[in-house]
Amino acid sequence: MTELTELVEHGQLFIGGEFTDPLGAEVIEVISPHTEQVIGRVPHASEGDVDRAVAAARRAFDEGPWPRMGLDERIAVITRIKDAFAVRHEEFARLISAQNGTPYSSSVMVQALAAMMVWDSAITVARDFPYEERRDGVLGPLLVRREPVGVVAAVVPWNVPQFTAAAKLAPALLAGCTAVLKVSPETPLDAYLLAEIAAEAGLPPGVLSILPADREVSEYLVGHRDVDKVSFTGSVAAGRRVMEVASRNLTRVTLELGGKSAAVILPDADLEAAVAGIVPFAWMINGQACVAQTRILAPNSRYDEMAEAFAAAAGALRVGDPLDPTTELGPLVARRQQQRSLDYIRLGQEEGAKILTGGNRPPSQERGWYVEPTLFGSVDNSMRIAREEIFGPVICLIPYEDEAEAVRIADDSPYGLSGSVWTADTERGIEVARRVRTGTYSVNTFSLDMLGPFGGYKNSGLGREFGPEGYGEFFEHKMIHLPAGYREA
Repeated sequence: MTELTELVEHGQLFIGGEFTDPLGAEVIEVISPHTEQVIGRVPHASEGDVDRAVAAARRAFDEGPWPRMGLDERIAVITRIKDAFAVRHEEFARLISAQNGTPYSSSVMVQALAAMMVWDSAITVARDFPYEERRDGVLGPLLVRREPVGVVAAVVPWNVPQFTAAAKLAPALLAGCTAVLKVSPETPLDAYLLAEIAAEAGLPPGVLSILPADREVSEYLVGHRDVDKVSFTGSVAAGRRVMEVASRNLTRVTLELGGKSAAVILPDADLEAAVAGIVPFAWMINGQACVAQTRILAPNSRYDEMAEAFAAAAGALRVGDPLDPTTELGPLVARRQQQRSLDYIRLGQEEGAKILTGGNRPPSQERGWYVEPTLFGSVDNSMRIAREEIFGPVICLIPYEDEAEAVRIADDSPYGLSGSVWTADTERGIEVARRVRTGTYSVNTFSLDMLGPFGGYKNSGLGREFGPEGYGEFFEHKMIHLPAGYREA
């Protein structure tokens, strides 16, 4: 398997469930991060196209059948989307790898099957969700209803485009909402596969639109007066801007933002198991993952031993063409991301950290936006490389003296998205997990379960995705007062 051999071109936008000509002539060129050549072209959606998409979603919500269907009818449509995703998962994986550099060896699961699992898990949650309940109030009986929030603007990034799209669309659509999905200009091609699947699944007119566009058009969508809810995944800076723009209309927001997660290795941990469990999730998606374990905390008593083991494992990662199934680390999505990582590597050296492996462009790659898997040792948690989200293959190994200091260092971050602890004593690991202020945590593993709530503390975001908590983000709550003494017939 090698790079895409034919240019992938689309001339239309998916608006209101139909492929239609764009209003403008601007085009997005998709660049391969491996070859630095154009591999695709799609229309760049304009503000006028946003108006059309939101108007279609508004009509479909206010007047159309989708919010008024029975849950089983909506589940049947979403099941067809999920099943089609399973059939075409290799196509999704290959196309996403070609656009953002994710190694195909992990893309099948991380980029494709994981997205299918999100659609499937949302169906499970929807079946058991409490849409309506009776309560005894102070002044009489109450009926509490959960009703779909309305038109949803879903804005997704380039690193896991289908996974994040599913995290927003699956619960929104099952809830009875309509949606406009804004996809990143770096990864618009796979969105056309999703549009084809959605059209074939039988979504009513207006329920879903998919628009590739830049930040300016995203801002227009987020600030649109006919949008009832914004669900956004991206950087902290962009999340703040989304919240600011949405606040003008008091639009509800869910923000899944950045991370600088810590993997805490306790002194009694099995080092071989810890290395095998941490390395894939420190350098996952070439380090371009918000949940990546980018700070590895090692006890002073075993620091040298752990430094040697992690450096060896990182240095052994096979770097190359993301579509080569033997590749373990591919290129970064864009030249700007490559330069960002190289700048942080220089900064880390200036701050006094020591490179244990990597630190340069890989000599084996004459072209492409590659950076070697890089591990810094002798890192103090006050250094910028330990505090700022690099979003590249640059990891910090940080020493600590005792468990209390490890927890303090893990918590000493503006972020609070993910984390893990590695120990021979699972109960001790659970106690560490309870003490660290972060939205998700793993003990002797790394996992992101779609039936539980996912989201962050602090600068890592607002609200939750997945599970009943994430599903509930797409509902309004209504209280209906009933007359005293009323009993349901």
